[in-house]
Amino acid sequence: MTLPFPLAETPDQFASEKGRLLFAGPVEFLKGVVAMSGLPPSDRIEVCFAGRSNVGKSSLINALTGRKAIARASNTPGRTQEINYFTLGESHFLVDLPGYGYANAPLAKVAAWQELLKQYLSGRQNLRRAFVLIDARHGIKDVDEEIMSLLDSAAVTFQCVLTKADKVKAKDRDKVLDQVRGKLSGHPAAYPELILTSSEKGDGIATLRAVIATLE
Repeated sequence: MTLPFPLAETPDQFASEKGRLLFAGPVEFLKGVVAMSGLPPSDRIEVCFAGRSNVGKSSLINALTGRKAIARASNTPGRTQEINYFTLGESHFLVDLPGYGYANAPLAKVAAWQELLKQYLSGRQNLRRAFVLIDARHGIKDVDEEIMSLLDSAAVTFQCVLTKADKVKAKDRDKVLDQVRGKLSGHPAAYPELILTSSEKGDGIATLRAVIATLE
């Protein structure tokens, strides 16, 4: 049976407060990792964010944490070349993965990042969920499907987060959601709920915080 991939419901009061408290606490940049040997100990719940270059990943992380520049937004596609680790209090790691789908990075560098990404995804036992960011104006592209297939093969549950929802007219949004649902139905690791967000307007931010805070 094809999963319908409904939009995530507004979290209840308990989950909402848990999410608020998690992100209201200390959020620190821990380190940028370029090799598996540099990964911190896997001693807490970990979530990671993946997305095409310019999908709004840095803006979303900044909106989640309520800090303006915790994840440096860059206008240069493919600028983030490391796996960037942030700590959420004492309980969580938030991981910002290198952007993908840029055309102007050297092939050897792209291959090295892909290899590191593969090793990371299949080697982190404490990784509870990957959030794959999709631009709500464009839907899922081939390059997004590549990362989703990687997550399928690593058996890492991933959830689609649509960004820039405020930039889409309601009539166009339904078309994009149908496309996303159709593509996700072929991915066994896809979590059967979508989150619609706008970093600019704050839409969906409380929902995403609650989802992260209630993972076990």
